[in-house]
Amino acid sequence: MNHPTLKILAPAKVNLFLQVTAKRSDGYHTLNTLMCCVGLSDVLTLRIAGAGIRIHCSHPQVPENHTNLAHRAAELFFTAQNRPGGVHIHLRKNIPVAAGLGGGSSDAAAVLLALNRHFRYPLAPHELMAMGQRIGADVPFLIHRKPAIATGIGERLAAFDGLAPLPVLLIYPRVQVSTAWVYENLNLGLTKHKKKLKYRLFKGTPEQIGAGLRNDLEEVTQSRFPVIRTVKTALMQAGALGALMSGSGSTVFGVFADRAAAGRAASEIRRGHRWEVHLTRLVV
Repeated sequence: MNHPTLKILAPAKVNLFLQVTAKRSDGYHTLNTLMCCVGLSDVLTLRIAGAGIRIHCSHPQVPENHTNLAHRAAELFFTAQNRPGGVHIHLRKNIPVAAGLGGGSSDAAAVLLALNRHFRYPLAPHELMAMGQRIGADVPFLIHRKPAIATGIGERLAAFDGLAPLPVLLIYPRVQVSTAWVYENLNLGLTKHKKKLKYRLFKGTPEQIGAGLRNDLEEVTQSRFPVIRTVKTALMQAGALGALMSGSGSTVFGVFADRAAAGRAASEIRRGHRWEVHLTRLVV
């Protein structure tokens, strides 16, 4: 019997601005963050099966069981629909793992989008996002896939228009960071979290966007992984208009005015370092 096969991309994201505003009584932190997808994606191939959820991943460090967020997404979808069916998922990882780019969350979002489309949209967008929130705070945004300001723990989204599709250089220094560790070690009293997101900067010139980049988590992660500071310096010396760690790290991205400048920087950094380098752009 032939089973339908679905293919979908799962894009990475970067945080252009990340402000931690408070810690809730349940341990979660509230945020004010501007997120945007970039043109680096995992590739998921889903084969609808008679029963059971199976997952295979090209990356040896990614689990192939129920702890994988893509597996969790399929499980939630089928349970909500009271469907006995299943799916076999092949995941080709292009997004670095535990790198602040939302790879696992995006894989989960992609599974929800693909299954919802295949079964002719039984869930409305807001229902799909609510399901995604049960998996992780970034999943609703990665279902939305358009630039947005996220508040709460990241689940409340407001569309953000006017951002230019600037070239970005993603540098992954090959160190994995635990998001939980970063938040556990964040001292809100030492952050400059009162600095507000200046919306106009991100609707302005490439130079203004570069100047507006900020991440309250950066100092915490740098304290344990000083290579992040080294990567930022390398990007700025190579001509970036601004450089910032994404999410809880360890990926650092640089913003450039044009692709030629970003390409020259990519070549220069590849020659001098053994980091993983991806030349891409903001997806707006």
